[in-house]
Amino acid sequence: MIRFGPSGNSIRFYGEGYKSSVDAPEWLAKQGLSAYEYSFGKGINISDAKANEIGQKAKQFNVAVSVHAPYYINFANPDDAMAEKSYNYVLNSCKKAKQFYGNRVVFHASTVGKMTRSDAVELTKKRLRFLADMITANNLDDCWFCPETMGRINQIGDTEEVVEFCKIAEFYIPTIDFGHLNARTYGSIKTEEDYDKIVRCIINNLGQERASKMHIHFSKIEYSKGGEVRHLTFEDSVFGPEFEPLAYVINRYGLEPVIICESNGTQTDDAIKMKRLYDSIRR
Repeated sequence: MIRFGPSGNSIRFYGEGYKSSVDAPEWLAKQGLSAYEYSFGKGINISDAKANEIGQKAKQFNVAVSVHAPYYINFANPDDAMAEKSYNYVLNSCKKAKQFYGNRVVFHASTVGKMTRSDAVELTKKRLRFLADMITANNLDDCWFCPETMGRINQIGDTEEVVEFCKIAEFYIPTIDFGHLNARTYGSIKTEEDYDKIVRCIINNLGQERASKMHIHFSKIEYSKGGEVRHLTFEDSVFGPEFEPLAYVINRYGLEPVIICESNGTQTDDAIKMKRLYDSIRR
């Protein structure tokens, strides 16, 4: 089953008088959405009680909750003590995800820093192998761990890099952020063929089954020489990418991803637009 939903709560959610994420699953379900991403970007600071409350609501209304691990994870940090923190951020994010009745953890893999890109990638792979062992040792291998494609040039995370990371363990599946990929390639994603090339890379390397389960982030993103600058809304007509060509590719390959909209403030309305467009193509 393909699922659509927002990252966090939109301006309209609060504008309609809602104040707590506990209300989000029911509100989203009433609008035909079935996914919701809760971000721990600045730290894992939600109580067990509130996570369980949101999780119960999500289960009741058939809304799949994914979590985004803290943004400051960096598995290419040369400091082993800092790498240890990154392991714990991912593991603890997963433990919280389970309290949401969720099973997906999105995380940023690494940045280049002062290393060469190839050295940073190799160190990231080494650390992700160790992370995989820790995931298994903690009995968390019934969840999906989803390294994300990144939008800035100095971040590790183009399509090929993320696919290579996912080869390390069966429970690694990619988060393909098409806005990020478009930003880091200065607007190269425009046509069905452009999307098809990315999707085929994933299928050819990870197989149809795992590719079908991929996590997707989608939004329009402003970019400059360094890549990503800021998230936009679907109303923007200058920067891309557009969702319609991707919808055709998803339908062509019979994929069933979770698609999370990260538009700036309009993420719920733009998720609805994506779902309606996809449903019209399927019909």
